Amino acid sequence: MHKPLSVFIGLRYLRAKRQNHFISFISLISMLGIALGVTTLITVISVMNGFEKELRSRILGAISHATIQPLEKPLDDWRQVIAEVENRTDVVAAAPYIESGVWLQANGSSGALVRGIDPAYESRVSDVAKHMVSGSLDDLRDGEYGIVLGAGLAVRLRVGQGDRVTIIAPRIKSSPFGASPLMRRFTVVGMFEFGEFENDTGLAMVHITDAARLLRLPAETIGGVRLKLTDLDSAWWVARDISGQLEGSYRVRDWSQERGNLFQAVRTEKTVMWVILSLIIAVAAFNIISMLVMVVTDKQSDIAILKTMGARAYTIMRVFVVQGSLIGIIGTFLGVVGGILLAQNVATLVPFLERMFGFALFPKDIYYITELPTDLREADVVVFALMSLGMSLLSTLYPAWRASRTDPAEALRYE
Repeated sequence: MHKPLSVFIGLRYLRAKRQNHFISFISLISMLGIALGVTTLITVISVMNGFEKELRSRILGAISHATIQPLEKPLDDWRQVIAEVENRTDVVAAAPYIESGVWLQANGSSGALVRGIDPAYESRVSDVAKHMVSGSLDDLRDGEYGIVLGAGLAVRLRVGQGDRVTIIAPRIKSSPFGASPLMRRFTVVGMFEFGEFENDTGLAMVHITDAARLLRLPAETIGGVRLKLTDLDSAWWVARDISGQLEGSYRVRDWSQERGNLFQAVRTEKTVMWVILSLIIAVAAFNIISMLVMVVTDKQSDIAILKTMGARAYTIMRVFVVQGSLIGIIGTFLGVVGGILLAQNVATLVPFLERMFGFALFPKDIYYITELPTDLREADVVVFALMSLGMSLLSTLYPAWRASRTDPAEALRYE
């Protein structure tokens, strides 16, 4: 009895044994609907976060966070530039590179992007060395004309370790016999596989000095600098600031310009999924409205007696706000607990279901990602919980207002 009157009556209505069974059923359905909606929302968004994180890891393992390319002439003092850049606190590492679109020919042919790298620097800005399926980046040596291919590109060319590949560069050289494209034969010394289509089928790597000779660039010059930064979201601004400190004009690109459309598509899908799954919670909230309207109708005489005893309109409103909000609070709590447990154990649950029913959700011969990655974020859980509580609270306002407008004389006329 030490509780406020509205809280006491609201709790009594919620657990009353004499309450209409149909109303009790709707209350239970509303509570389970909110719990199911929150659980589903947390789990699905966590899985999509995991896919985005895995995709970003695979893509950014091959491309750089940002690049700086000179517009006027190739860099010839690149060692000094890299030393200067790496002194910044927002730069993890820098590496030289030369890059050009080429045509590769062996037992098959394919267009690709060939990147000239220095193995000593490359491992500091990319994860290619961690994804080698044969050979090593250290097998790329100056003057030996070795080449490392993506696994999908090697399949297209139908080559393996030790086979020869001809690189045809999009430049023309003059000779006594006329003009001809630049070309040279390279030996396959390794292959990598990121599990990402564009990198695995469209990227090849050679030693940076071999790339310079192929493209007829001056000795000890590079095409640009690749950067690995501490903050991905500010990559473009950091690279722009660095280019402003260097002499000459530079072209700045970051990872979002390289593959930004793909990540934007993932974020759009996540937003759409968030809206769709939120409708489950909205439906449960509408059930709360239906349940409270029926409770108000059923308790007309109780409301009238309370008013004749001096209860004010806002007190009556609080009774039904408490009753509906408690349903939302309990449902949200159950949903948050269920969502966290399911999101944390989905990687274990899916293989169990696959073994039980004899199917593969992500067959290895079709998908590179063969398991469900999850990334449960506290901010998402808080947002979903607050959204659920907000919907539940809003759904109580109309029935509570309707209860507060009850006319005691009209309600007690036939009692």
